[in-house]
Amino acid sequence: MTDLDALKYTAEHEWVALDGDVATIGITDYAADKLGDVVYVDLPAAGTALSSGDVCGEIESTKSVGELYAPLDGEVAEVNDAVVDDPSLVNSDPFGEGWLVKVTVDPAAVAELLDRAAYVALAGGDA
Repeated sequence: MTDLDALKYTAEHEWVALDGDVATIGITDYAADKLGDVVYVDLPAAGTALSSGDVCGEIESTKSVGELYAPLDGEVAEVNDAVVDDPSLVNSDPFGEGWLVKVTVDPAAVAELLDRAAYVALAGGDA
C-alpha cells in the first residue's frame, strides 16, 4: 500500500512520488472515481519534454474524456505500457500499478506541490 501522505498532489488530481530526480505520476483515486471506468489512456512518449501545466495526455472513460496535465517541468523517462494495454488499472490501483509516467525533474520543484491535507481540502474532503 502506498503511503498517501508521502505523495505530493496537484489541483488537477494528479499524484507525484519522488525518487531522487525521477517523479512517478498518476491520477488520484478521487479522479479515477469521478472519471468512471477508464477505457483508454494516451500518454506522452519517452523522451518528450514536459512543461508544468501543459496538457500532456488524455484519459478516456465511459463517462468523459479528461486531460492529463504535466505537474512539473521535465522529460518523460518511462511510460507505463501496462496501463496503455489495460486502462482499467487506473481504476483498480491508481496509486500502484495504475501509475502513468515517470519524469526526470528538478526535485526541488516537487516541494511546491500540494501535500495530502491540502489536496483533501481541495477535493472537499472526499479524497
